[in-house]
Amino acid sequence: MKLKISRGELLTGFQRVQGVVEKRNTMPILSNMLFEAKGDQVILFATDLEIGIRGTYKAEVSQPGGVTVSARKLYEIVRELPEGTVTITSNDEHRVEIEAGKSEFKVLGLPPQEFPAMPTVESEPLMPMDRKVLSDLIRKTVFAAGDNNARYILNGLLVTLYTKDKKRFLRFVGTDGHRLAVIERQLDDGKGRGLPQEQTAIIPKKAALEIKKLLEENEEGPELGVSKNQMIFKRGGLLLLARLMEGSYPNYQQVIPKENEKRVAVNKAELEGALRRVSILSREKTSAIKLALEPDTLTLSSSNPDMGEAKETIAAKFGQEGLTTGFNARYLLDALAAIDAEEAVLEFKDALSPCIIRQPDDPDYLCVVMPMRV
Repeated sequence: MKLKISRGELLTGFQRVQGVVEKRNTMPILSNMLFEAKGDQVILFATDLEIGIRGTYKAEVSQPGGVTVSARKLYEIVRELPEGTVTITSNDEHRVEIEAGKSEFKVLGLPPQEFPAMPTVESEPLMPMDRKVLSDLIRKTVFAAGDNNARYILNGLLVTLYTKDKKRFLRFVGTDGHRLAVIERQLDDGKGRGLPQEQTAIIPKKAALEIKKLLEENEEGPELGVSKNQMIFKRGGLLLLARLMEGSYPNYQQVIPKENEKRVAVNKAELEGALRRVSILSREKTSAIKLALEPDTLTLSSSNPDMGEAKETIAAKFGQEGLTTGFNARYLLDALAAIDAEEAVLEFKDALSPCIIRQPDDPDYLCVVMPMRV
């Protein structure tokens, strides 16, 4: 294999695979990526057997071929190279040579035949998506999904495509058992044709985070689809496949309180600042803070027998009977970070009931946070 490719093009490809590459040593070859050159392009493929990402990049190929090499080491090498053309060569012993300017590297690789095959993409219809809409669906729910949760299914996002009054909607749900985020968006007319009227899938949190990063790269609109056992994300020459999670997602509708009549509106930035400051002296394991609601004020406080106490009062639009309750400050901060407005609305029922956090101008989004005893 021998080819020439611009350093920028190569760096983009290597950056994209870093999040997918397997970090654990269960199968050493999964820390590599497959590097194939043919025609006028280079194909980069990485997988952890749950998620696979494949990208095609323009190159001047003088000798086609393939090899698998350490994804992390090649990324570190190319990241430090100066702008310009990079020449990459591999021999029959799978030794890869990288030359750029006066720099030269030799990296040991493995035969491409040892690398897992890219899953085939079934001929499923793909739905064109607005980039910002898909990014919002993920960003406003992925923080609530579990990280290595003992209940495996909570480490994913529930994605539902449904039809109501002849209109198509896409809903994302994330929960780790302590908090819940739900958002839905109506799809543009004409999008989603050829797709089922109703479709539900659970996608891994890791896949959602990788898609979110890819959406932040540029304005190009993606396509999204679900086959029998995998989710498909496509954008230009980039393809990401994720194995769907199997199991029953909890009935999240039961968790959403129906009678939270104590409604308080606060400046989002002020509440975030107060939460960060007061939580400094909270217990590290729980980040527990106390919220005390009184007419026109919200008082936050924390207490740690080993460290001390903190207290701060901020202005709030509230005129009902007060209450005192407790929450994990980190969970509140995560929910507030997903709100794109100057004001946030918190809804309570009593001291032992969950809190609903809403964005005033977005009725199709809410976050539920379970209370704590403080």
